[in-house]
Amino acid sequence: MAVYDYDVIVIGSGPAGEGAAMNAAKKGRRVAVIETQNSVGGNCTHKGTIPSKALRHSVKQIIEFNTNPMFRDIGEPRWFSFPKVLKRAEKVISNQVMMRTNFYARNRIDLFFGQAEFVDKTTVLVTGTVKGDETLRAKNVIIATGSRPYKPDNIDFTHPRIYNSDTILTLSHTPRTLIIYGAGVIGSEYASIFSGLGVKVDLIDSMDRLLSFLDAEISDSLSYHLRNNAVKIRHNEVYDKVVADERGVTLSLKSGKMIRADAFLWCNGRSGNTDMLKLDNIGLEANGRGQIEVDEHYRTKAEGIYACGDVIGWPALASAALDQGRAASSDMLKAEDFRYINDVPTGIYTIPEISSIGKTEEQLTEECVPYEVGQAFFKDTARAQISGEPVGMLKILFNRDTLAILGIHCFGDQASEIVHIGQAIMNQKGEANSINYFVNTTFNYPTMAEAYRVAAIAGLNRISNL
Repeated sequence: MAVYDYDVIVIGSGPAGEGAAMNAAKKGRRVAVIETQNSVGGNCTHKGTIPSKALRHSVKQIIEFNTNPMFRDIGEPRWFSFPKVLKRAEKVISNQVMMRTNFYARNRIDLFFGQAEFVDKTTVLVTGTVKGDETLRAKNVIIATGSRPYKPDNIDFTHPRIYNSDTILTLSHTPRTLIIYGAGVIGSEYASIFSGLGVKVDLIDSMDRLLSFLDAEISDSLSYHLRNNAVKIRHNEVYDKVVADERGVTLSLKSGKMIRADAFLWCNGRSGNTDMLKLDNIGLEANGRGQIEVDEHYRTKAEGIYACGDVIGWPALASAALDQGRAASSDMLKAEDFRYINDVPTGIYTIPEISSIGKTEEQLTEECVPYEVGQAFFKDTARAQISGEPVGMLKILFNRDTLAILGIHCFGDQASEIVHIGQAIMNQKGEANSINYFVNTTFNYPTMAEAYRVAAIAGLNRISNL
């Protein structure tokens, strides 16, 4: 059995693992990365963020073709199957894998493809590699194994009509009807995707409104547009049992309702990928969802062992995971560029998309903060009219007395891009964080960024007579 010595071992090559490995390598350390799949990128590249967002983009293009009158000169509206749309995502995945593989090669990071398990705090065994079992040793180890869909034992996920958010990418046909259980970010995104392909979707939500962590006005807007696309949303429902046969799936709810569809997609929660790591060998224990507890420096209770990304839970976003990986390796190496990652915008790629950062109206009201609202509706901006994307709004929440920006909430085309302008100003210190920035700065015209100026003027007008 071959034995290799490194400065840092990173388990997982998703965003968190990549961030940790690249940062350590740039700081002159000898790094090894262990990945269970046969190519780099983790679940983000192969099963989660990249394929689902590529799918969404293709579906959005189909919707535009089928609804824009200009294209009627080319032909009638077209129907596209799910497998055909999926081919576009597969091309993006291969491009991502090629790019990321080059990153590791260029930084002289050794890759081991196999299953990692701890022997002790400084030794990791890699089983199932092309060379057999191999042993890696290092003073420091970073766990960045990501997560997978949570699967309750009383649902038969081996049945060909029952899917989770990973296996849905193997769907070989387009169902006419689909039940999506779980109306969180992933469930809402797939509801948009499938309804855009003409599938009748039942979206089952255990809460009383969609994505309740969002500003209520944004959440209500999403609900309206999903319903407008023939998605049936059922709130405050909990499943009792799921029964599948060769012709379809029947969902029984504890409220007594029964729903029948061609296929069933489970999108209710995720579990950390820790069950194969033999954490007990280093004195660690994952919680009931397979997640590892860390402190504000991403240190676990085991000396020299760090964890980051989805495997530690919140916020479970690819954007945050990359920064968490970099932060974990910086703290490990006693570098000065460490920062705790808590300033994370929400990006939800429904159709239309959603993005936000900062406080919601509900939070500010509960905290008795004197705030005001500035709004801009995309239908009133030239760029949205030109692009044919009039649906949406930008909402700025700011302190009535200091004019400091407290929250940015955006719904509509390019929301996840637009939010970063507001985020940049929010993060300025002292008086530099002011809604006046958007009034006193000239923006290109026509642009979606112009919505900031419109919203800022509207907000300031609301307090001008106080």
